[in-house]
Formats: sequence, structure tokens, C-alpha cells
Amino acid sequence: MEQYDAEPIRTAISHYLALADAVTVTDEQHRVIDANARYEYVTGYARDEIVGLRAGILKSGLTPQRTYDRMKEALQEGRPWSGVFINRQRNGELWHSHITITPVTVDGLRLFVGVFRDLNQINEGMYVSEERRLTLQQEILKVLALSSEVRDPEIEGHLSRVQALTEIALRAYKEECDAALTEEYIRQVIGASIMHDIGKSGIPEGILYKPGKLTSYERHIIETHPLIGVDILNKISNECNDALLTQELAISRSVIEFHHEKWDGTGYPHGLDGADIPFEARVVSLVDVYDALVSKRPYKEAWPKERALQYLVEQKGRFFQASLVDTFVRALRDAD
Repeated sequence: MEQYDAEPIRTAISHYLALADAVTVTDEQHRVIDANARYEYVTGYARDEIVGLRAGILKSGLTPQRTYDRMKEALQEGRPWSGVFINRQRNGELWHSHITITPVTVDGLRLFVGVFRDLNQINEGMYVSEERRLTLQQEILKVLALSSEVRDPEIEGHLSRVQALTEIALRAYKEECDAALTEEYIRQVIGASIMHDIGKSGIPEGILYKPGKLTSYERHIIETHPLIGVDILNKISNECNDALLTQELAISRSVIEFHHEKWDGTGYPHGLDGADIPFEARVVSLVDVYDALVSKRPYKEAWPKERALQYLVEQKGRFFQASLVDTFVRALRDAD
């Protein structure tokens, strides 16, 4: 670690170590090059025994992997990152901390300054762990979706399948076509997918569950459900001005409003085409149609899986984005 003993580096580091919070400074390999007295006090580790070790010495195994993934993604791009870690002190006790890691360049060397704030000291009820936050978000969206569609006893199964299929579609697309899709975005779209048809709560039952062919007037009524859904969601958003749901509701709004748009512009309610359709809506559109095809409905029998997959293939470039169809169909066939 001799390269970090140069005077400009030692001086710059000393400024960070003078902070009142627990602080570590690590190199590009995430090895600890220094830590302050507060860090020693909180963790129980002496500076001299951790210098040269990797920063992961405190890992408890309880911090979600997606937290580490987002941290690595940000730091690799040269961006600061903040999040919550569940670490373990030297005595074995768990330590919940909020950490901000900031990349800095000192005398030509890239370093990372980590500032830890102890969450164990805040008043009970003020701190919600990331895992708990994610669970709350998912459950709130599920309750909202189910409460909007209580007339259909089969709806919970459909919504659960749409969520599962959305995850399959997103992860297959990420692996084969767009590695830039973040874990946070994938999780948000999966959660939002359950909300796609909440606008159907405003459609008369005689039309919604009609066993025969719809008239043009009835079809027009059905096609208003995305806008009804947006109106419902806007009312929820206005009453629930909470950061816990802000991003989830924004993506839900996109899914609700645009999941019946088609790649060739023949969909509804706005006739959007191609890349003008938000990506999350393109995904949910695809999986919603697939589940509808393989499920029994009042107006149709369930299709065999392979027939439904072939239909999706036939609609590439018409109803659906071709690359999404390719990755989704391949993933479902590979799962057999």
C-alpha cells in the first residue's frame, strides 16, 4: 500500500477521515487504504487490521444482491452511490447503515470514499429496510390491482401469471439484447405489470364478460379501459404522495395507458407505433396476449402453448417488437 503514502494522497484522505461519520477509503480493487476512528469504534475493527483487506469484510449475507449490483453499476460508471447495507460488526452483531460511496481522483489515483451513517440509532418506525420497502411496494400494487377487479374470480391467477411472464420476458431480453436493463427497472416493471387492466373496473359487466362477438360500439367501450385506468391511478397518486411508490406508480401509469398499443400503430388508445411505445408497455402487451391465448375465457377455449407461441411469432413487427417476441418465445420453449 506504499503508493498511497505520497503526501498529496495522505493530505486529501485526511480531510475525509476527519468527518464525524464512520469513513473508509478504498482503492480501485476495493481494498481498504484507511479508516477513521469512528469506523473503528462502530465496527470493532482496528484500522491496522483492515488496511489492505477488501471492503467486504463486514458482509453479513443479508444485504440483497441487487443492492450490490446497483452499487457496482454506479461506481463502474464513475457515479456516486447511496444505499443501505446490513453488515456485521466484529462482535457478530448486525449493523444497519446508510452508506454513500463517492469516487474521487487524487494525484492520478482513483479512490472510493465510503461514509457510513448508523441506522440502528434512529427512532423505531423511521427506517424501513430495502427488502421491506420492496415487499410493501409489491403488496400495495397487488392490493390496488385486485381491488379494482374484484368482479372476476380468476383475475388473481391471471395477474400472477402476467407478473411471472413479465420477469421471464425481461430477463431473456436483458441477456440477449439489452444488458443495460437495470435490476431496479426490471423489478419495477414486474411490480407494475399487475396493474395493467385496472381500468376494466369501469367497463360494464355485460360487455366485459360477453360470451359472443362484441359490436363496434361495445368494442369502443372496451377500448376506453386504458384511459379509465390512468384516471384511477391519477386519483391514487394524488392521495398517496409518497416516495415509497412514486417510481412504481409512474411505470404503472405507462403500462396501464400503453399496453394495448401495437408496434405497427394500429393499437389503442393513442395509435402509437414502434419505439414511441414505452418499453415496459411493449413487454406487458406481449405477455398479456400470450396468457390470454393460453387461458380459457368466456368467449374462447384455451389455446395449446405452441399454438399461442406461433401466433406471437406471426405478429412480429405487426403487434409486437420482433426482438421481444424472439427472446420471449425462445425462453418459454427452452423452459420445456
